[in-house]
Amino acid sequence: MRIDDVGIRAGVALTWLLLAALAPTRAADAPDPAAVERGRRLMEGRQFLSAEWSDAAYKAVGRLWDEPGPDPDADPEGYARAFAGRYGFHPAPFPNDGLPMGLKRAEGADGTARGFQVDCLVCHGGSIGGKSYVGMPNTRIDYAGFFPDLFRADGRPLPLLPFVLNTTRGTTNAGMFSMALLSLRNPDLSRRVLPLPMGSNLPELDAPAWWLLKYKETMYHDGRTPAASARSIMQFLMADKTAEEFRELEPDFADIHAYIRSIEAPKYPFPIDRAAADRGRAVFEESCASCHGTHGDTVDYPNVVVPLDVIGTDPARVTGMSDRAVEYYNSTWFGEKHPADMTGERGYQAPPLVGIWASAPYLHNGSVPTLRLLLDSRSRPRRYLRPPSTDFEHYDTRDVGWKYVEAPEGESPDPKDPRRLFDASRYGLGIGGHAFGDKLEEAQRSDVIEYLKTL
Repeated sequence: MRIDDVGIRAGVALTWLLLAALAPTRAADAPDPAAVERGRRLMEGRQFLSAEWSDAAYKAVGRLWDEPGPDPDADPEGYARAFAGRYGFHPAPFPNDGLPMGLKRAEGADGTARGFQVDCLVCHGGSIGGKSYVGMPNTRIDYAGFFPDLFRADGRPLPLLPFVLNTTRGTTNAGMFSMALLSLRNPDLSRRVLPLPMGSNLPELDAPAWWLLKYKETMYHDGRTPAASARSIMQFLMADKTAEEFRELEPDFADIHAYIRSIEAPKYPFPIDRAAADRGRAVFEESCASCHGTHGDTVDYPNVVVPLDVIGTDPARVTGMSDRAVEYYNSTWFGEKHPADMTGERGYQAPPLVGIWASAPYLHNGSVPTLRLLLDSRSRPRRYLRPPSTDFEHYDTRDVGWKYVEAPEGESPDPKDPRRLFDASRYGLGIGGHAFGDKLEEAQRSDVIEYLKTL
């Protein structure tokens, strides 16, 4: 099955899932404010890739829906809301030329035709309670609906891809996009005609929150890549750029790296039982801090990679990455200064928990809808509907996370929006593991949850 540049460009923003576990050296090593500001402007205002779809396709796609959208010329705001709701985008909290966060205007590859393209905020721009945040995971995005519809509206077939885009709203398969992009480049980043076999089979995953990056020393879910590398967050540019263009753009991405390190988590907006939170802190520091760190005026984060046989969560993200792919990455410009580790522990990096209230669903694959279920592995649902929006009416303040509806086997509980369904039987989406909270009494579990609201 052929992978062509059009298909790769169509999904480049998904590579930011693999990039999103990017982690700066330490919170104490604060980025330069001037670099942060330059990075913010680049993130909000610049599209680094050529346009994939025409402006006409944006307006035409609403006619393909079962219930056609509002007229995009007579009611542009209503049409934009309908478009965003259907495909899981969120309003941009910055000027964005009428497009939702995650899309940005651009010129075509020939420098003339104007259109639009996805950018990194398609995965890493989310909302909660009606407010959008750069760096918040997008738990609503529906790639498997968006990409086919936009290509069809633009009069083109969707290029064939030999891997799953996503089966559930909010998951992304950026890892396989990264492998596909890399397979079409030589170590000097010149283009290849035929893709190299990478031997990897990575699953769809949950996008981590960018506000965690400042605390880490390594990046990605497996914690194998040094966070000092700005080059690693440029991988999605393999859809367009030459080796010389990569080198020219490296300073810009160093600034974007600094901006990502500066992002702060939103604070929990509801009342907190402070007595319960104090009790929960004691339980947390005894039971959880050795992996997740201590949280107070400062965060002391140990950067622990927990072995697979200890964490017990779905292994597909770790075992699906081949040594061949890591070795090839290290042989390229991306790994030249900061190669990925080939010798360390194989497992998942336990993240810091700042802003955890706003980053449900949980685990690396987004399989667990609430913190209470994260702390009680025996009660997790295998099939359930994710909420229809990120409004607070769907937020569970007791259990902390998203309200959900269990879905019996064999049923299609929402035929109009089938990708609301999460099904743990799919590759990489297992709900097991992280059973450490099972030993807690229910009162202790509630106290820990109350404490986590304060982070």
